[in-house]
Amino acid sequence: MTFDTIFQRNGNRLQLLFRAFRSRNYRLFVAGQSVSLVGTWMQQVAMSWLVYRLSGSALLLGIVGFTSQAPTFLLSPVAGVLADRLNRRNLLIATQALAMFQAALLAFFVLTELIQVWQIILLSMVLGVVNAFDIPIRQAFVVELVDDREDLGNAIALNSSMVQAARLVGPSIAGLLVAAAGEGVCFIINSASYLAVILALAAMRVSRTLPPPHQHRITHELREGFRYVTRSEPIRSILLLVALFSLTGMPYAVLLPIFANKVLHGGVHTFGFLMTAAGGGALMGTILLATRRTVLGLGSLIARATLLFAGSIALFSQSTNFYISMAALAVSGFGMMTLVASSNTILQTIVDEDKRGRVMSFFAMAFMGMAPFGSLGAGVVAKMVGVQTTVLLGAGCCLLGAWYFVRKLPSLREQIRPIYQRIGVIPDELATTAPKGG
Repeated sequence: MTFDTIFQRNGNRLQLLFRAFRSRNYRLFVAGQSVSLVGTWMQQVAMSWLVYRLSGSALLLGIVGFTSQAPTFLLSPVAGVLADRLNRRNLLIATQALAMFQAALLAFFVLTELIQVWQIILLSMVLGVVNAFDIPIRQAFVVELVDDREDLGNAIALNSSMVQAARLVGPSIAGLLVAAAGEGVCFIINSASYLAVILALAAMRVSRTLPPPHQHRITHELREGFRYVTRSEPIRSILLLVALFSLTGMPYAVLLPIFANKVLHGGVHTFGFLMTAAGGGALMGTILLATRRTVLGLGSLIARATLLFAGSIALFSQSTNFYISMAALAVSGFGMMTLVASSNTILQTIVDEDKRGRVMSFFAMAFMGMAPFGSLGAGVVAKMVGVQTTVLLGAGCCLLGAWYFVRKLPSLREQIRPIYQRIGVIPDELATTAPKGG
């Protein structure tokens, strides 16, 4: 039975929600990633708890967060150039194999009881370098996985749904395993899970036509990509908002072990539940986006999602009640994923094909690359004023960013509308009356 037949039998709603699954390569991608991402979230929870167990330091939590993501800020532009030049599937197979080795090495040190904080920092940096190449290449590769470009927004939303579904499962499993058997088991499972992605990538039939051989140096193409991003006000504005959100809003995540232990007076199980709550809200956000028929109106949705995230994080920062904290994180997860996935969808829709890899590398810099600086800053500030005040200050910065983006939105719509008209998102006869160009 084909996916088209399943869609026909189960009505329009199912067709709308899972329409990207009509593409065989995308189904393989989701199958592999679904397994691997559970392991990734397990490792993230286990690593954070391991650092806190060994050191009890908010600053070291911030340092580990910094080293695991800082390479994205420095190396993603180079990865973007490679994504525009080379076979993206082969590049992804290489990054997944390296990530698998990193997790296996981490498991070895933990299980042999040789693990020290400096080793965690070093291995976090190794994974950060791998992710610096993997993230922008994977984002650009999604376009090659769907047979119909109209399914691109749905594919991006479903991909985010997959990440958040794993976020629901992974932390819960990690909390139980860490309590029962220690952190090393989580690292072993994560290492094995990368095999699913590698096998899925190898089974794909991708017929991407590469551009003509490049005559320019990488530095020239880096400058070309930077000029393209900075001269496009819609792209520039979205990237700046995502960067501010990542720098000031998202660092609450690295402080969660302290909230779980010191503010809510719990342990690793409480930490896992908090992570799960944020993942559940994020999953709901991606489902909402997956059922959208068009990219029109996503600009307004980005602004509202930023406001929602900031308000809920402010509430979480001041809560000492476990259930209120869980609810606030669920709402923040919804806002976070709606903001990020909507931004990704608009960028992937309006970007020129020959610049896609480089634009997605700047998106990776804004979302993932700014996070380490926020994590490091949050660790330092939390040491001075406490974790609750630190997160509250970050929420205030996100509110200011949302206010500025709302002011720019009418101008951004006017600039995006001709692009939507050219690619057929807005029919010619409606171009002059469409109320929501972005």
